[in-house]
Amino acid sequence: MDYILNGISGAFYLILHRDPELLRIVWVSIRVSGTALFFAAIVGVAIGVRVGMGTFRGKRALVILLNTLMALPTVVVGLVGYAFLSRRGLLGDWGLLYTPYAMMIGQFVLATPIIASLSLAAVQAMDRRVSLTALTLGASKRQKKWKILTEARFAVLAAVIAGFGRIFAEIGVSSMLGGNIQGYTRNITTAIAYETGKGEFALGIALGIILLVIALGINALLQIRQYN
Repeated sequence: MDYILNGISGAFYLILHRDPELLRIVWVSIRVSGTALFFAAIVGVAIGVRVGMGTFRGKRALVILLNTLMALPTVVVGLVGYAFLSRRGLLGDWGLLYTPYAMMIGQFVLATPIIASLSLAAVQAMDRRVSLTALTLGASKRQKKWKILTEARFAVLAAVIAGFGRIFAEIGVSSMLGGNIQGYTRNITTAIAYETGKGEFALGIALGIILLVIALGINALLQIRQYN
C-alpha cells in the first residue's frame, strides 16, 4: 500500500513543480491528438453531413461501414499503418514511421469514422421542417446544409469531442507507429505503460491525473457551451 501512497505524493510533486519530462510528454499528446482531431473533424463532419442529407445508391451500406469503423481496434490501425509506413511498405520511402506524423495519421483514421457517424446521426435527427423552411426561403443546397449543420452544432461538437476521447487515450497506434521515443513520440498513454512497467508509479500516476483532467475539462466546456 505504501508504494501507492508514495506514487500519488510523487505524482503531485511532479505536477506542482512542472517536471520537464512530464511537460514534454503532455505536449506530445496534445500536439499529435490536436492535429489529428483538426483534420478528422473537417473530413468527418463533411462526410456526416453529405451522407446524412444525401440520397444515393449504397447509402445504407456506407452507414453500416461507418458504424462498423467506429469500433475499429487501435492495434489493427497500428498494424496496417506499420505495414504501409515501414521501410518495406508502400510509403516506406517517406520515412514517417516512428515519428509524430505517423501517430497523427493513425489517430486520424481512428477519429474520422466516429465523427462522421455521429455527425450523420445528428443531421438525420434534425427536424425536417428546418430543411423545408430553408428551401421555402430560397436557400441553395449549400445554404441548406449550413443551416442544418448550425442547428445541429452541439451534437456535432459532441461528435468531435467523442473523436478526441477516442484518440487521446489510445495506446495501440501510438506505440506501434510512434515507437515511444523519449522527447519525440512518447505521449501520455505510452509513457504510463512504460513507467508502470519499470515500477515508477509517480510519473505514471501524474500523467493519468493530467489525462483525466484534460478529458474532464473538455467535457465541462461542452456542457457550459451547450447550456449558455
